[in-house]
This record gives sequence, structure tokens and C-alpha cells, in this order.
Amino acid sequence: MNTLSYSILSWTVFLPLIGVLVLLFMRNANAIRWTTLIFTLMTFFVALPLLTNFDKSTHLMQFVEKSDWIPSWGINYFIGIDGISILFIFLTALLSILCVLVSWTSINDRVREFHMAILAMETGMLGVFVSLDFLLFYVFWEAMLIPMFLLIGVWGGQNRVYASIKFFLYTLIGSLLMLVGIIVLYFYGGKTLDILALSQIVYPLKMQYWLFLAFFAAFAVKVPMFPVHTWLPDAHTEAPTAGSVILAGVLIKMGAYGFLRFSMPMLPDATKFFMGPILILSIIAIIYGALICFAQKDFKRLIAYSSVSHMGYVTLGLFTMNTQGVEGGILQMINHGIITGAMFLMIGIIYERTHTRVIADYGGFAKIVPWYAGFFIILTFASVGLPGTNGFIGEFLIILGAFKANKIIGVLATTGIILGAGYMLRLYQDIFFQDPNPEYEATGKHPIVDINLREIITLVPLFILVFWIGFYPNTFLEYMHASVEHLISQVNYTEYAGQENLIAKFISEIF
Repeated sequence: MNTLSYSILSWTVFLPLIGVLVLLFMRNANAIRWTTLIFTLMTFFVALPLLTNFDKSTHLMQFVEKSDWIPSWGINYFIGIDGISILFIFLTALLSILCVLVSWTSINDRVREFHMAILAMETGMLGVFVSLDFLLFYVFWEAMLIPMFLLIGVWGGQNRVYASIKFFLYTLIGSLLMLVGIIVLYFYGGKTLDILALSQIVYPLKMQYWLFLAFFAAFAVKVPMFPVHTWLPDAHTEAPTAGSVILAGVLIKMGAYGFLRFSMPMLPDATKFFMGPILILSIIAIIYGALICFAQKDFKRLIAYSSVSHMGYVTLGLFTMNTQGVEGGILQMINHGIITGAMFLMIGIIYERTHTRVIADYGGFAKIVPWYAGFFIILTFASVGLPGTNGFIGEFLIILGAFKANKIIGVLATTGIILGAGYMLRLYQDIFFQDPNPEYEATGKHPIVDINLREIITLVPLFILVFWIGFYPNTFLEYMHASVEHLISQVNYTEYAGQENLIAKFISEIF
């Protein structure tokens, strides 16, 4: 359990916000970059003792901090982590460092404001994963919208205003429905927003259905699940590289995290009732996302649509309701953050040199930038789930869980792997082995220099994790074992035993 004598979670969450305050008084661009890097590094190293002091044998919350916030309303400053949330703290802190490094030379306009947005975003993301009070969770959840809206809208591409507004509206509307659900829980639970206490209450069946749909509106948009995924490709395409890394690495994981933290333990009967439809939507996302990747001409947009497919595997694993599927889903959330985060870093690196993301403009890069080609092939293999990489472990556990849940679902899930290999290998061939585009070469933008030392330092931590998880997955899985087993037991223990998972039953119960 927690053997540390200081408030490690509070320091981890709010240290980047202290960095925001420091940047307010700075003007020099290089000093701002270095200061931001120092604060992200400090946050990472302050958080490291969470991993070394974590008790893996229990599902109970650890490093808990609780104090009165608004006592007259029963609202507390209440934070803690378990085996589900701890790995996301580590991933968030790591990716924040890399976002600063990759933006070192590419962001030259409003440098201070950009780095303030990165640090504020880090505090918001970390706060979501540690919150054990619903109001505190909602504050962090909504607070993230502002810096991400600015990252896309101010430092994004040509259609940045459209993409930022679309992102904001989609996520805000879903979040408002979640707020309605939180208010219902507050009054039904005896005017408390204590997430752990609310998870112990057995809610009426009709209430579970409606609450599940209210939370689903927020979490499905954030994932994003089919068919509320359309904001993601636009946001990814227009966002600066750091914004895309944050979106892919952390932000879209919060929807799946919401299912794990709230929908499943609080609304077990509704979770089991909606299990079938969500598995079907997940399969649609896997296949649809993969197929649409074949039609993409934009490098970045292709990887954005691949996220729809990969996150389909995540929701598929979570809603199999068995240990292999749920653990595979959680691990794949981490894997996707590593692989796709690195993919967007690679795209940003080459875009800084070529100023184009049109795949047809590339060609022959295996000779032009061999180090870049070497790094990218590793990510390609990880993305398609080659054994020995982290992508294989996550997808294997998810498909194993899917076959245990339903054999047809399991078979359909495997088609996504085949399609994924198809579009990723074709992408690699077009960029690195196809003949260079003579029209693009005629513009005089070649030759292109290979990646430099700063960019290698940025990429290496993610490549280490690709192989570490690939060869030693239990290093990460053992953190979540106890928490996942407890979660599954919560879902399987239901007050309303014998309820059938049929749409007709749903309609009769609701009306």
C-alpha cells in the first residue's frame, strides 16, 4: 500500500499547473521550451514512485488523499489510483515530455501560450485518472477541452477552426448528458459524489438503463466509437503533432476508462444488457476503420482512421466481460498510445521537412532517410501485431476474450488484423519503396535530411516500450490483475439475476 510520506498524487497532478504559472512571467522562447521540458520531466520522475510502491495484490485504491472541498454539498477533494489507472498516469507523463521535444523547432508562433496549453492539458489528463469524486472528475474532464480546443484551433492546419469547433461540440454535448447522470446519482446516492460509495449501491433496473445511456453518450464520443467517431479524423488531421500525440495517446483512452471506472461497476445489469450491441458496434468500427484507411490519400488522416479501428478492439475487449478480454483491452489502450503516438511523432518529423502529408508526394524514402525508414518499419510491425511487439500481446488477449464471449465475434475480429496488415504494409511500400514522385521532386524540396539526435531521443522511449511489453507483458499486466478480477466480479454479481439481453426486454423495461 502507500508507504510514501507526502501527497504524491497531488504533486503529480498539479506540478504541470505550477509550470503554467511560471511560464506566465517568461518571454524568451528557448527559456520557455526548456522550462516546460523541465516541468514535464519533474512530473514524470515525481510519479515514478507510484510504480515502485504500488501494491499489486489488492484492488483497493492506493495513495488516497481526501479532504473537504464543498462539505455542505457532500463534495470532497478525493483522489487515488488502482491497478487500472496507474499505467495511464505513467503513459500521460511520458507522452507529455515527448510532445515538448517534438514541438521544439516546429512551433515558433505564440510559443509561450502553446507550452502553457501542453502543461494545462497534462494536469487535466492526470486529474481524470486519479479522481474519486464525481465533481472533481467532471471538472478535470471538461477542463481538458479548453487546451485541446486551443491546440487545434490556434496551431492547427488550414481547416483548424472547423476541426476544433467540431471536436468541442461533439465532446461537450456528450459530457452534458453525463452531467445529468451524475446529478441523478448524487440525489439517489444520498447527496454524495463519492465514486467508491456510489459503486456499492444497487440501482433500479430502469435507472441503470438510462444512466448507462447518459454515460455512454460521453464515453462513446471520447473513444470514439462508431458512429460518433467523425470528429477524430478532422481533429487529428488539423492538430499540430503534439496535439495528435495527446489525442491518440491519452485523450481517446478516457472514454474507455470511463466505461471501466463508472459504467461497469455502477451499472452491472445495464452493462450486461448492452454488451451485445456494443460488441457489434466494436466489430463495425474495427472493419469500417480498416477499410476506410485504404481510401486515404493523406498520411495523417490514414493513421487517424486506423485509431477508429484499433479503439474498436479496445471496446471489444472491455465488453467481453472476461479476464483475458478486459486485461487485453486495457493493455491495448496503453499499446495504442505508444504505437499511434509514435506514428504521429514520425508524421510530424517528416512533415517538418516536406511540408506535405499527401502519400503520393512521397516515394523512395528507404534510400533518402534510412534511419527514419528503420524506425517506421518497427512501428508498422507493431501496428499489425507482429509477435514480439506490444501490439501482438494486446490483440491476442482481446481476440482470445472475444472467442470466449462469442465465436462469431471472435472470427470477425480477426479480419481487422488482416485488413490492418494490408493498409499498413501498402502505406510503407508507397512511402519507402515506391519510385519518388517526379512532380514533387521538381519542386526542389528534395533532398530530405534524416532524423536528428533530438528526434531519436524523442522516439526511443516508445520503441523500448514496444519491445518491453512485447517480450515481458506481465510487467504491466500484473498491475491490473487484482483490479480487473474485482471489476468482473462486480459486473457478474447482479441484483436482477435472469434479465435477458434482448432489445425487446429493454423496450419493455423502459416503457
